[in-house]
Amino acid sequence: MINRDNSIIDISDDAAHVLRLQAEEFVRESTELSAQNLENLSPEAMRQILHQLQVHQIELEMQNEELLRTQLQLDTALSRYFDLYDLAPVGYCTISELGIILEANIAAATLLGVCRRELVGQRITRFVVKAQQDIFYQYRKQHFILGEPLSCELQMMKSDGSCCWVSLLTTAIEDVNGETVQRIVLNDVTERKHLHQILQDKNSELERAKSVAEKANLAKTEFLSSMSHELRTPLNAILGFGQLIESGVPTPTPSQQRSIGQILKAGWYLLALINEILDLALIESGKLSLSLEAISLNEVMAECQSMIEPQAQKYGITVTFPTLNTPYFVKADHTRLKQVLINLLSNAIKYNKLSGSVVVVCRESSAGRIRLCIEDTGEGLNTSQIEQLFQPFNRLGQEKNKEEGTGIGLVVCKRLIELMGGTIGIESTVGVGSVFWFELDLVN
Repeated sequence: MINRDNSIIDISDDAAHVLRLQAEEFVRESTELSAQNLENLSPEAMRQILHQLQVHQIELEMQNEELLRTQLQLDTALSRYFDLYDLAPVGYCTISELGIILEANIAAATLLGVCRRELVGQRITRFVVKAQQDIFYQYRKQHFILGEPLSCELQMMKSDGSCCWVSLLTTAIEDVNGETVQRIVLNDVTERKHLHQILQDKNSELERAKSVAEKANLAKTEFLSSMSHELRTPLNAILGFGQLIESGVPTPTPSQQRSIGQILKAGWYLLALINEILDLALIESGKLSLSLEAISLNEVMAECQSMIEPQAQKYGITVTFPTLNTPYFVKADHTRLKQVLINLLSNAIKYNKLSGSVVVVCRESSAGRIRLCIEDTGEGLNTSQIEQLFQPFNRLGQEKNKEEGTGIGLVVCKRLIELMGGTIGIESTVGVGSVFWFELDLVN
């Protein structure tokens, strides 16, 4: 048998023999006291008593053997328990109510940098960092009050003076003397705390970098907004004088007409670019003002159809608008909704194939929302191009073609739709075409 201090108690055959002798002595004394009663018994009664005594003896011997087997099983289980306790990968300590370490396993001793014999009998607070002793005191006090398992993390000090972070899990039990003791599980979490601190430092750096980037972005937005206003004034003068020369007297020569035409074309393109940059700057700065109201989708599409037809005829593209029998009203800004629709239609025409088509489809997508789709028969976009689609100034390689563009229009469309509470997206197949769509809330 293994005791709690790991000493061994042998229940040998000699010990069993001693017990047997003591039992026989007890029986002999009892027999002497009742000898006078035995003299009055008949031989048959004597035989029955003897038989009963023999049966009792056998029963007692069987019970003794069963007790020995049970004792052996208990000894084995206790030995296994102490092996598991000692060799556990986490530290275990039993602490008295006064904070004295009563028991500890090898892992606890290793964690605190002392041998187990030196650890037992010490105050647990000796190994708690001074700055954290009040936390540990409050932790133990709260545990005794609640009487439920409790956990915390604190910094402990090893025997060599170095510190480590330890996670504590504490339970309370009563020992054999009826006194309350605490059993504490100790886990070394120094590495985790170190990684957590690194992560916090990185997050702080990211926050600082984000703040710097936001300030830079705000400065960029303000610069673009300011420059857009500054550039529009002289550009309007250039366009105005170009138009005066074009219609002036005497009439410009054909060569002059070509030159004036190039000036005006470049000027109008530059003005459109400046306007788009100004829109983007206003949106990013949060200064764009929208007037959200119930807008008739039928009327907006009719206006866009008349505005886009000249461009469609120029490119030889057929544009088909739906006939809406149901009057739909959406929550939007009238001017900005028309701007989005014109931009998507213009792109569908410009980047279509020769004699291609554009079809506008309108349908209710979900409860309270309507989806407007612009389907074209262009070259389509691959997955990589779709991922870059809404990036400012990214024309997805179209800058190599003759079609003019800024790479800003789709970004502005996306921001405007989102500001109006909607969503925008694309479905595209290379060689087949693309479907640009946006959804807005319906107004009853």
